[in-house]
Amino acid sequence: MINYYEELPPEEQRKITEVVGQLYRQTFLLERRYDRKTKRYQLNRDYFECSKHLEFIKAYFSIMDIEVMENSQMGVIYIRGEQVVGEKLPKLATLYILILKLIYDEQMSSASTSVNVIASLGEIHEKLGSYRLLSRQPSGTEIRRCLALLKRYQLIEPVDSLEETDGQSRLVIYPAVNVVLMGDDVRVLIETYTEGDEEDDESEI
Repeated sequence: MINYYEELPPEEQRKITEVVGQLYRQTFLLERRYDRKTKRYQLNRDYFECSKHLEFIKAYFSIMDIEVMENSQMGVIYIRGEQVVGEKLPKLATLYILILKLIYDEQMSSASTSVNVIASLGEIHEKLGSYRLLSRQPSGTEIRRCLALLKRYQLIEPVDSLEETDGQSRLVIYPAVNVVLMGDDVRVLIETYTEGDEEDDESEI
């Protein structure tokens, strides 16, 4: 493993170091990401750099008892294992993830040709209401903070400005949400939440 790394040119070594650090911090690397400026999906160079050296990176993470998985169909490389410690999430972010996963599954089951799905905030809040998961409407600040967190973890990409938190604001739902939660897990978790829960409850991602 060490020989493989040392035989690479310095620039390639630097790229691998950056990719390993990014994968460990973010948990996921996506093949394509939505660019709001061009309104197109752009190839993610870090994904292909990771895929190029995947066997080495798998061996590197295995030292920490962490698995590196690649799902080429969804276009995502991710890590998993007991050593992968997630960040504590506020309850609102957790509820958003649950609903994003439901929407993702619904749209993917309708013969979609893309692994990326678009939903509006209005659609998300409507489902939150139908499942009686919120006791009050979150403030614009809470929504923006939640969306920024999910964007950082590459679960979503706002199509519109984060300053806009009305029902028409759209979000790209990345396939990484399909790795975070399986369909059955979503329904079990939804049952654990009730309308009267405290808003500052936390969970891990």
